[in-house]
Amino acid sequence: MTRTYWAAVTAVVLALLFAAGAVTVAVGNGNDDAASRMPAVESADAGFARDMSVHHQQAVEMSFIVRDRTKDEEVRRLAYDIANTQANQRGMMLGWLDLWELPKVSSDEPMSWMASSGSGGSAHGHGGHGTHETRDGSLMPGMATRTELAKLGKADGKQAEILYLQLMTDHHRGGVTMAQGCADRCEVDAERSLAQGMVDAQRSEIGLMADLLKARGAAPRP
Repeated sequence: MTRTYWAAVTAVVLALLFAAGAVTVAVGNGNDDAASRMPAVESADAGFARDMSVHHQQAVEMSFIVRDRTKDEEVRRLAYDIANTQANQRGMMLGWLDLWELPKVSSDEPMSWMASSGSGGSAHGHGGHGTHETRDGSLMPGMATRTELAKLGKADGKQAEILYLQLMTDHHRGGVTMAQGCADRCEVDAERSLAQGMVDAQRSEIGLMADLLKARGAAPRP
């Protein structure tokens, strides 16, 4: 649990550093789309930035955990890439919320912004995501539960690798659904472009993780 705590602390520090950088860059560029447009607090742009920041935070945490639980270079390299990429993206989204002078937390149901109409029409995803039942700390589809995180923190070697790859595959599936929702609904060009990049990258990583699981005699969870 100590390792898990410090992994979470490190992830928060990274995100704050990236957020500060995102604000500095955006403010310095007067033509930046994300800086010049001011979404409403209930908009898809704001909702996605808030929810995906939470979603990314857990991916960063899980990646730090598994780097301490295995010596396998393939899995450690993947975990490093995911942690670095998603901490960076999280910082950008938090930076945009600062620029828009919008809260980083909301009392709305997570992913409620996906129920609104947009260029993509109806809500996407795991049976439609207007609502999602909180399950043992799992705030959004794809997110690991507290029990699963504790299990990952106690696993070692091949067991830790398989569990991480399965949990991260689920996490990416949920992330792709959310990112596609923003690609269809968000109005800020920079954010919509970021979301589409997440869709493409995470789908590619899902394929890579399937291969890594197969090499370990396992498979993604149904």
